[in-house]
Amino acid sequence: MVRTILVVDDTPSDLSRMEKLLSGAGYQVSTATNGKLALEAVKRLKPDCVLMDVNMPEMDGFAATRALRNNAETKDIPVVLVSVKDQKADKAWGQMLGAKGYITKPYTDQAVLDVVRSL
Repeated sequence: MVRTILVVDDTPSDLSRMEKLLSGAGYQVSTATNGKLALEAVKRLKPDCVLMDVNMPEMDGFAATRALRNNAETKDIPVVLVSVKDQKADKAWGQMLGAKGYITKPYTDQAVLDVVRSL
């Protein structure tokens, strides 16, 4: 059961919206602003899941997801990619990297909650 969530997004308004939505639904939420910081936060916080933007500076969501999957300590933490990229190839690539879900921006609050509850 998901209780703690790490939200990773480099856009302050998206980060704030997701944090408000999830904490309002009763989840404990932590945030990071790029993939590199996300990897550090996951190791430190051990969240129940990660909602990861794809387009970010320093390390994008695809690379961060790959790094989490390839680490024995973090490989079982589900990652859901959240992106404006909505091409089949992007979703397939995310799935190949081990993402457990893919949410396309702009998203509805219900879509986010449905994916989190399905984990």
